[in-house]
Amino acid sequence: MGAVYVPRSPTTGVLYGVVRTHLTEFLAAVDAETDGSGVPGFVVKEFGKFLRCGVLAHGFARVRCADCASERLVPFSCKGRAICPSCGGRRMAERAAHLVDHVLPADVPVRQWVLSVPHRLRYRLAYDHRLCRTVLHVFVRALRSAYRRRARHQGLAGGETGMVTSVQRFGGALNAHLHFHTLVLDGVFAREPDGTLRFHPARPPTDDDVRGVVARVRRRVERRGVVGATIDDDAADPLADESAALAGLSRAAILGRTALGTRAGRGPVRIGADPDAPWVERHVPLHAHDGGFDLHAAVHVEAGDRERLERLCEYLCRPPLGQGRLQRLRDGRIALALQRPWADGTTHLVFTPMELLERLVPLVPRPRINLVLYHGVFAPNAPWRREVVARAESEPEPEADAVEPCLLPTRVDDEHEDAQPHRARPKYRAWADLMRRTFETDVLCCPRCGGRMTVLATIDHRAVIHRILTHLGLSMDTGDPLPAARASP
Repeated sequence: MGAVYVPRSPTTGVLYGVVRTHLTEFLAAVDAETDGSGVPGFVVKEFGKFLRCGVLAHGFARVRCADCASERLVPFSCKGRAICPSCGGRRMAERAAHLVDHVLPADVPVRQWVLSVPHRLRYRLAYDHRLCRTVLHVFVRALRSAYRRRARHQGLAGGETGMVTSVQRFGGALNAHLHFHTLVLDGVFAREPDGTLRFHPARPPTDDDVRGVVARVRRRVERRGVVGATIDDDAADPLADESAALAGLSRAAILGRTALGTRAGRGPVRIGADPDAPWVERHVPLHAHDGGFDLHAAVHVEAGDRERLERLCEYLCRPPLGQGRLQRLRDGRIALALQRPWADGTTHLVFTPMELLERLVPLVPRPRINLVLYHGVFAPNAPWRREVVARAESEPEPEADAVEPCLLPTRVDDEHEDAQPHRARPKYRAWADLMRRTFETDVLCCPRCGGRMTVLATIDHRAVIHRILTHLGLSMDTGDPLPAARASP
């Protein structure tokens, strides 16, 4: 066996060190605060998967350069949905590529509408997926009505638009902030007299249009009686009945406060904040606020600008936390870099390791729920759906030697409801192709001679893993053991 190069994995990051070192202590502290109820099993399982991500002792693939016979071991990924930055980045690239190549038409402009809901409603929507879908349905209907109304003013009857929504559970400060990012085809499709389906662009919305949509959403949501309770109302709280620990951590994360320890009820330390900074009221175009509901519609992508559209799709599907945003300070605390400075000058938030774990727990979604949803002409049973998605550009087929079936076979997620086995579209996306497309990095390029590397085998048998790693003098460490996951109540 030739020289082996082990690529950088999540095990070398600040986040991995925090989880591995302090997770057991954190779970014990939560048990003590909640009389032993603890966090739900699906949250513990998500942390456990993250601790196994990128660890050679849990399996790997052997790749070899055909020219110089150089080899490397590529560890398996955990495919987690919330905590792992590496797998979150892979999932982001996969979803964005799917939307651009197989869903969104190439010759149609797209506008992003972002709806945020009041704090008291964020708490209820975070783990009540049925209620979350109800509020989203209200929002989508309001957008659909607005586009159809503008189409009728142009003399178009029976027009229909299409929408793709990404349900994001986090904010830039790693707070629990459930909100909706919806990409809308900026116009309507209508059937012509000759039977062809034609797209008619809409006129740009005005500030009054945005205010009208958010006011309509607020009225319809309040009419359904789903915003009456406050975030601190313990009466009739299904989440508190299911898990008092998860309910308490979610409330604190929504408000940006600490839930456990001596700093309970206080916010994180801010770096760069000026306590005397004046309040600045800024006017943002196409932005409206009504009763705690906030709507923004200024981001627009012109027809044919596929590169910018893919970057926007990546933004919609991004993971909660990027590896480069965390930095360990000398005193052991963790500094989180904000994506952009706040109005008071804050550039970083500082957490203790326990406080950082508190923020991560509410970001884990329930298993088997869809976070990417389709509406209008993109809905699974929409009559025009096949004609519309056929207008999307298809990516070229990857070369045979570029397929990497280790971190790959990564299955297209359940959110992609249109990924059916009978379609000609490939069922799996090569991890190497996603890296090349998103980060312009060719991970199958040999670092020694520049040749192409191919997969020799995937190794998942415990005895074979032990034999190879022992022969190479590599560690068999599998990570700290975790307590058994609790069953769902």
